Amino acid sequence: MATPTLTIDSTVKLPSGHDMPRLGFGVYQTPANEAARCVTDAFDAGYRHIDSAAAYRNESACGDGIRAASIPRSDIFFTSKIPPKKMGYETTKAQVDESLAKSGLNYIDLILLHSPYGGSAKRKGSWKALVEAVEAGKVRSIGISNYGVHHLDELEQYIAELEAERGGKGKGGVISVLQSEIHPYCPRNDVVAWCASRGIAVEAYAPLVQGQRWGEKGTKALAEKYGKTEAQVLIRWSLQRGLVPLPKSVTTGRIQENADVYDFELTPEEVAGLETIEYSPVCWDPNVAPLDA
Repeated sequence: MATPTLTIDSTVKLPSGHDMPRLGFGVYQTPANEAARCVTDAFDAGYRHIDSAAAYRNESACGDGIRAASIPRSDIFFTSKIPPKKMGYETTKAQVDESLAKSGLNYIDLILLHSPYGGSAKRKGSWKALVEAVEAGKVRSIGISNYGVHHLDELEQYIAELEAERGGKGKGGVISVLQSEIHPYCPRNDVVAWCASRGIAVEAYAPLVQGQRWGEKGTKALAEKYGKTEAQVLIRWSLQRGLVPLPKSVTTGRIQENADVYDFELTPEEVAGLETIEYSPVCWDPNVAPLDA
């Protein structure tokens, strides 16, 4: 079967039933006084997917950029996340309302638990709060970030428990997205396979390895072959692996450049050849945290 041609408008159907753009724009560490401009630049470059978080302290500015856009709200996909300090049923409920208020949006497309920290009871409570937020129409899809397979197995158990407690199938919520640091030097094939077997979309943050691996022989050779930047090659690698990459930049030219990845295609051998056997994350790594952390 031929691989569907990817475009800037390509989407993935989530288990929730909603569509998510296959390329996202990350605003991690983007100062609040620059975030609205960056969001506008991203929209101008063709992005329709903005990935923020309460911990980034720029939800309000992102909301300003979204509301100022001439793009219909229904065409924009906005993500936020529940920070570790807000894990737990009541605090997660309050954080959802706070994120809505700060963003100035009527609903949030996706909310993730930012990490598995907080312990078993708080993880279950937070998930229940997100399930209720979906039922209330405040959030459309929910998921998790920085979860290892052991956390995912536990969450699946929570969903079954919540279904029993709350009245049946579907009452435990649906995992739509897992977000994790993924790139050729930290491919996380275990969590990717876990999600793939359940139809869960996987987002790759730090897909450019925070610029720490520029000049690697394989990436550099492909950039020269296709007349592209190494960043564009890494984004294309994510897309062709079926991931949803979330590149970030505050530079207008690079924001545009990182979206210009649809006029070339890596071969299957090139995609496979870029992946290493390394486990070299460049960000925090809650994926390996024990269940009692």
